[in-house]
This record gives sequence, structure tokens and C-alpha cells, in this order.
Amino acid sequence: MFNTTIRRIALAMGLGLAMIGGASAQEKLKIGFIYVGPVGDFGWSYQHDQGRKAIEAAFPGRVETTFVESVPEADSDRAIEQLARTGHRLIFTTSFGFMEPTLRVARKYPNVMFEHATGFKRDKNVATYSAKFHEGRYIIGRIAGKMTKTNTIGYVGAFPIPEVIAGINAFYLGAKSVNPNVKIKIAWAYDWFNPPKEGDAAKTLIDQGADVITQHTDSPAPLQQAAQRNIFAFGQASDMTKFAPNHILTSIIDDWAPYYVERTRAMLEGKWQSQDVFDGLAKGKVKMGPYVNMPPDVKKLAEETEAAIIAGKVDPFMCPVMAQDGKVVECKGGDRLSNEQVFGMNFYVQGIEGTIPK
Repeated sequence: MFNTTIRRIALAMGLGLAMIGGASAQEKLKIGFIYVGPVGDFGWSYQHDQGRKAIEAAFPGRVETTFVESVPEADSDRAIEQLARTGHRLIFTTSFGFMEPTLRVARKYPNVMFEHATGFKRDKNVATYSAKFHEGRYIIGRIAGKMTKTNTIGYVGAFPIPEVIAGINAFYLGAKSVNPNVKIKIAWAYDWFNPPKEGDAAKTLIDQGADVITQHTDSPAPLQQAAQRNIFAFGQASDMTKFAPNHILTSIIDDWAPYYVERTRAMLEGKWQSQDVFDGLAKGKVKMGPYVNMPPDVKKLAEETEAAIIAGKVDPFMCPVMAQDGKVVECKGGDRLSNEQVFGMNFYVQGIEGTIPK
């Protein structure tokens, strides 16, 4: 941790980081990470940082990693370029809003390889990668549909981007599949990591009658707010059990470590190529935390749903999918919506009230 802190300070000062850990940096593959939140968010950025640590453990003495945390999406060019200028040959930018800045910097540094999480624009030296978080959200939706007593479930969203919209739709469809009377309320935090805003959004949902809530934001604040109001909730990106052990139902866990190790190995072996990867439960990039605080039949339902998704027998967006306006969405993935349709989702499914914010 001490060395990591020194690396961050040196990076901020514009130093070359030539001698860290007692070896010349030029002898090692230098890998950089850009995080939208702090590594202590215990959610999204925390899990990416666990992946960074996995790289160091997998390639001792062969790599050197650096991270810059709490980087605003709108002002990320400088942080990304600073990594490129200080000898980092592989750079992971880990938030949707880093997409255009990553592409701009990549064009200036064609010999540096970049990987952008949750984006959809690539280049010769820019790869993209994401995970099918919506698969986990369908599972927790089914749990929520069974657990709610008010028939109102709540969703704290960060920004109305396709990834978040797909998660909302999957959560609602999961709940609707086991509870035809369920309604969903949505509150927007307009931030990825802002515990006060996230907590306030959760309060709003609870005040509107939601007795089970979930989130697509990065801190445990919504879960903690649910615990204070004695209702159930779900963890996001990491296993958040410790923050509300008696009120959490499960967590959707992002496991980036295998991917980061794989891509680092490709760099070390000279085999790195631009690509797009979109994996889910079947490949282990999305995992479910322990199913707790629920009746045995609900736990069994969750486990069976998870197994069916992994086997390819169930998908959150099995066709036909009805849009909010009642029209059938064209089915481009055989018996389910295609990955491209999910990744670019810009509509609510039938049954969700309200409009997507612009």
C-alpha cells in the first residue's frame, strides 16, 4: 500500500517513476488504471482495483501497476495522458464516461494499448470490455418480486446510459415474472459515487412505498439506508454483506481479475489485439453473492435462475420483449435480444412508468 501511494503521488507530480520497488521501471511492463471513484468505495472501483492486484500477484517482478482514483469523467484526458506519458504501455480506463477521452489520448499515443470498460468505440490500440450485469439483475429482480409486501420495488440509478437502462429493465422483468402486480420506482443520483446523493435517492424510493431496493451506483449508501428503514436491499459490484448483514439479500459481484490477468499476459507475450468482450455469469465475470435473509423457496428460485442463465436456458431478454409503448422489439439474437441490442438499450420495457431522462 505504501508503494502504491508513492506511485500515485509521483504520478501527480509528473515524475517518471523510474525506480520504484528497487528495479528499473523499464524492465517491467507498466500498467495503469483510471478509476471514477475511490478504491475504498467497496463497490465498482474497489473491484477493479482487486483486478489490478491480481495482475501483480500473477506476474511478480514482471509488471508494475499504477492507479489514479476519483477521476471526474468530464476531466479525465489529463489523467489518462499522464499515464501514457510516463511509460505505461497498457492502460485500463474503467468508467463509461472515459470513452471519448480514452480515444483522444489513444490517437496521440499509438504505441500504447488502451482498454475501456463498458464502452462501445474501439480503435487499433483501443479495446473494450464489459460484463452482463443485467443477468444478475434479473436474478435479484425475481428475489425482489417474491420478497416485496407492498408490491413496489425501487431502483437507484447513476446515469440513464444503456447499461443502466438494461439493468432496470432486467430487474423489473425478473420481478414481473414471479409477481404480476409489482411496480418499480426509479430515482437518479446523477453520479457514480456520491454516498449522500445515493442515500437520498434510496430515501425517496422508500418514502414512495418501495420495500425492496437495489442500485446501480457504487457506494453502500442505498443498502445502508435500507437497513436503517428496516427493508431489504442488494449489494452492487462487490459483496456488501458487511454493511447490512441482516438486510442484504445478495450482491451482484464483478470479477475483473481473470480478464486483467489474461490481457496482461497477452501484452507480455506480444499477442495483444483490439477486441470487444461482453461476458456474464457463464464466464464468471459476473458472480452472485450469498443468498441470505430470504425463505428457502426464494433462495431455491434464485439458485435455479442463476443455473439456468449459466446454462443458456434463460436470458433476461428472451423474446418477445415488449417496449414501453407496447410494440414488440425486433429480436436479433435468435430467441433473445442480441448483445448489441442490450448494450445499446435506450427504452423501458412495458410496465415501467415514466420516461428515461435526457
